[in-house]
Amino acid sequence: MFDEEHLVSCAGLAPVMGLAERAGLSELLADRVRVDSAWVASSGVNPAGKVTSIIAGMAAGADCIDDLDVIRAGGTARLFKQVYAPATLGQFLRNLSHGHTSQLASVARAHLVNLVGCSDLLPGIEQRALIDIDSLLRPVYGHAKEGASFGHAKIAGKQVLRKGLSPLVTTISTTDGAPVVAGIRLRAGKAGSGRGAASMVTEAIGTARQAGATGEILVRGDSAYGNHLVAGACLDHGVRFSLVLTRNAALDQAIASIAEDAWTAVHYPGAVVDPDTGVLISDAQVAEVEAFTAFASTARPITARLVVRRVRDVARLDELFPVWRYHPFLTNSLESVTRADVTHRQHAIIETVHSDLIDGPLAHLPSGRFAANTAWAICAGICHNLLRAAGSLVGGRHAVARGATLRRHLIMVPARIARPARRKFLHLPAHWPWADQWLRLWHHVFTNSIGPPAAT
Repeated sequence: MFDEEHLVSCAGLAPVMGLAERAGLSELLADRVRVDSAWVASSGVNPAGKVTSIIAGMAAGADCIDDLDVIRAGGTARLFKQVYAPATLGQFLRNLSHGHTSQLASVARAHLVNLVGCSDLLPGIEQRALIDIDSLLRPVYGHAKEGASFGHAKIAGKQVLRKGLSPLVTTISTTDGAPVVAGIRLRAGKAGSGRGAASMVTEAIGTARQAGATGEILVRGDSAYGNHLVAGACLDHGVRFSLVLTRNAALDQAIASIAEDAWTAVHYPGAVVDPDTGVLISDAQVAEVEAFTAFASTARPITARLVVRRVRDVARLDELFPVWRYHPFLTNSLESVTRADVTHRQHAIIETVHSDLIDGPLAHLPSGRFAANTAWAICAGICHNLLRAAGSLVGGRHAVARGATLRRHLIMVPARIARPARRKFLHLPAHWPWADQWLRLWHHVFTNSIGPPAAT
């Protein structure tokens, strides 16, 4: 029978949400998300409590509004001061405006900065920070989704049209640290991939610097972001860039001018998927044009290094007269040509964030209101960063583990609440395989001093 009132199904929510509060989540929400009298009449008060309830539900595996009821099951609600019903949270999301989502995005950026300060998130950020930008298309169904329209998506290597909404995501990572979400912005499905990219990059650069990036910052992006707006934003803020360029006559002429003996063989640390053929490749050749002026027809031409990678066309393999396919990108990096190419290829790390989000809260965009779905996506980004910070405190494999692994090992831990001498105790399963890691997270949050809350 389902009648146990003292059983907690997600005991890991206690230290994880404790970490969120140590990083000042409630204080930031109360300070930055403004409400007026009309808001109070329609949605009630305490937006901080409602947003933290949504994030807690996402951390426990919720991917739609109804699933947020998981935080009220059994004795879970007794671990927290306020827990809201899904109907209340759904009404709260539906009454959000574009201004509220902008305020919530500001909270997400500030909370990431605080998480870096009170955990082991983004180690080595003071030496080098890597900012990646990319978009994805999340399919939606029905006629009641505001902003939903048909956009291009790649499935099994083929371009198809799907009806959906298109989040634009920026991430921050380091050489030794897993990527975190610097910003997420929801757009209509038919929006161009590069729409709003320059402002997103600018916000990510500011967030990285507030988080401690005092050294080099490198912005990476594919051809959708290889334009004078994104490159100009990087130059205006004193950071380096590595952006794929779309082929045109001037670019083809520059590639043709590269001497045959200028090409250098490069071997990738692991095989990569060729974006044109879907075939795994591990070897290529690279060369560079030291001064190439890109975007010459725009208001802001930019001169930088043109690095070109070429790969043999396996469909037309000929040892005597090989056919090459060329992949150029523009960069002002100071790395060697081979190292610059390897670094640029590592831009694909943002795909791991996309897969984490899709495997978690962004499995659905649950509301019919565009602003509500925007807020949902921002909360998903906050949840991703929170799980990543918890994993960094545990260390070992959990520092770079996927969100599903962190949920399974650290959050979805059953426990029984006991009250001896009116003190609340959690009794967790004996022989839990990750008991040491769970206790390490608990002591980091509630026992050790890992930095003051943002409010102080």
